[in-house]
This record gives sequence, structure tokens and C-alpha cells, in this order.
Amino acid sequence: MITGAQIRAARALLGWTVFELAKKARVGVTTVRRTELANGLTNVPSNDAIALRSALEKGGVEFIERNGGGPGVRLRVTEKSAPTIPIEKLNAENDE
Repeated sequence: MITGAQIRAARALLGWTVFELAKKARVGVTTVRRTELANGLTNVPSNDAIALRSALEKGGVEFIERNGGGPGVRLRVTEKSAPTIPIEKLNAENDE
């Protein structure tokens, strides 16, 4: 499951409004707002939680499960966002 804080953070990382997330997840705006207000795990039907998570993952975030540091989210690294120069070859000569 995901938490309300994870949904808020994921939406913020993507720069989406509540309305955009609702449209992409095919749920109501009230559902998004209610989910984001939840302390801890979400309190919406599981199909709505799955739809929200799926829409956010398609948008480019990864959900990090509780692993000692608590649950979180991060932007997924894609070929577009990955560096094109290997780290070991980064130097002043290839600055743009």
C-alpha cells in the first residue's frame, strides 16, 4: 500500500495538480484529496489506490517501500534523464 504523504510527494515531483492526477487515474478529485489527507496508509477503496499508484508510476515516479527509513518516492531514472557521459569521464573538457 501507499501513504497519503507518498501520493502528495509523487504528485509534487511530477508537477501535477490534483485535477491532473484525478484525470490520469480516472478517479474523482475528492478521492485524490481524501487520499492525500490520510495519515499513514490510504483510506480509499483498493481499486482507487491502485489507480492512483499506477497513474503516478506511469508519470515517472517510483514508490519506495518501508525499508528502515520509511516509505517514500523518487523520480525514476529514464534514458532521457540518465547522464549520457559516464561518471568516470566527466571533466571540464566535456562541459557545455
